[in-house]
Amino acid sequence: MIQFDRFQLDNGLKVLVHQDTTTPMAVVNILYNVGAKDENPEKTGFAHLFEHLMFGGSVNIPEYDEPLQRAGGENNAYTTNDLTNYYCQLPAENIETAFWLESDRMLSLAFSPKSLEVQRKVVCEEFKEHYINKPYGDAWHKMRTLAYTKHPYRWMTIGASLAHVEQATMDEVKEFFFQFYRPNNAILVVTGNVKTEDIKGLAEKWFGPIPAGKPYERNLPVEPKQEKHKSMDVRADVPMDMLMMTWHMGGRFDESYHATDLLTEVLGGGASSRLYEQLIKVRQLFSSISCFHFGTIDPGLFVITGKLVKGISMSVAEKAVLEEVEKMKTEILDAKEVQKVINKTESMICFEDMSIMNRAQSLAFYELIGDAALMNDELSKYQAVTPALIQETARTIFQDSNRNTLYYYSKTSA
Repeated sequence: MIQFDRFQLDNGLKVLVHQDTTTPMAVVNILYNVGAKDENPEKTGFAHLFEHLMFGGSVNIPEYDEPLQRAGGENNAYTTNDLTNYYCQLPAENIETAFWLESDRMLSLAFSPKSLEVQRKVVCEEFKEHYINKPYGDAWHKMRTLAYTKHPYRWMTIGASLAHVEQATMDEVKEFFFQFYRPNNAILVVTGNVKTEDIKGLAEKWFGPIPAGKPYERNLPVEPKQEKHKSMDVRADVPMDMLMMTWHMGGRFDESYHATDLLTEVLGGGASSRLYEQLIKVRQLFSSISCFHFGTIDPGLFVITGKLVKGISMSVAEKAVLEEVEKMKTEILDAKEVQKVINKTESMICFEDMSIMNRAQSLAFYELIGDAALMNDELSKYQAVTPALIQETARTIFQDSNRNTLYYYSKTSA
């Protein structure tokens, strides 16, 4: 059970504090309620661009990293379709340094042409390296546009087009910042060897004077129910053929979410999973195969993807995957198999909770989706999943009309 205190500043900033006296360290984590799904479809990639811009210095502090490193700290950030998260860890006695740095860039990020050009170049190079020049790098761009027709999950966090970041103007960047990077659109979590009263004082001192922004009312288009199987053929200079299938699934609030998560484990959770056992070990059709989902807040995608062994036809590989999927719909799982993946999931959750960094990020995420206390209910929700519920979930998800398939062929294949 993760204990925490919660309070809110007058400007709307939510603050959560979790004390752990067993460590000399502290974590300061700021989650902004903005992700790639909040972007203008004609100006994508801004949330990820901002992740980089936030390290470009503020009006008062030219270099973010240098004073943090002097205080014995380290930091990083990540962007998803749903959120943007910044975090740093440092000795608890130096925690005010983190408050100073984070509050200053929230209040007065430096919008210099030089910083924009430097970070624009970094992001564009990342786009080219990972999504244009890398083998299979465009696969998820193509799959997302195939699977989604309206919801903004149809583009990746890097952006739908390189041109959107290349052409971003200073005015557009400033508009994005002042819309989303405001105290009332953020959650501050502090974990480690700290006291709530001390954190209250620091939060009021450093974040209290920052003006609240205009409340953001998210009103995203709802993805309509898919009515037929969709597919796309791709031929590229890659070493081997790849098969990628996705099915629409419920989001983080869906009653079937935990059963769906366990379903991915049964099918693709390591070397003892069904897909690995049958399609790699026994039938030797794939050189690698995986099954997962993205854990998105809104309805997302259930994924099975793998690279084929040389000489195996795409049709044979597809048929084999669908046979394993069909078994999930027609055969109730053995209780031991389900308990095994529940135990594995429980171990993963417990292991993650050992780190004050992970605790901070989990508290922030669960607060974002409704209440940080929800993180303490996760184990019981997994433990309540039955074999019959997993089968029912499989029947709902694995309908052929709900499937999207990317046939990614090597140029050297027949």
